[in-house]
Amino acid sequence: QVQLVESGGGLVQAGGSLRLSCAASGRTFGINAMGWYRQAPGKQRELVATITSGGSTIYAESVKGRFAISRDNAKNIVSLQMNSLKPGDTAVYYCNAKIRTWNAGGSYSTNDYWGQGTQVTVSS
Repeated sequence: QVQLVESGGGLVQAGGSLRLSCAASGRTFGINAMGWYRQAPGKQRELVATITSGGSTIYAESVKGRFAISRDNAKNIVSLQMNSLKPGDTAVYYCNAKIRTWNAGGSYSTNDYWGQGTQVTVSS
């Protein structure tokens, strides 16, 4: 059973920093893109940042220059360093990974996996 387990959320004042981490466990046969999404109350889930296995990154415009995504391919861990946090960054943050697994039917497939979510609250 493949799982993504997140850690690192919490409450911080505006201008502060937090670091989120997400570890993939279980029997995997390769992890393509990993990333972070967030969902604020009453809003749709949105992309924050993604990183490929080769290290290419994409960031939402709203976090460019403040957030940095990184990845440890050997440990299947993706991290998000969040600096200069703003109240508008308040949301539940979800880890996402596109993971290749071996199916009972005898073939590989690549699917989206999600973490349970971690709350980030930025006070003004």
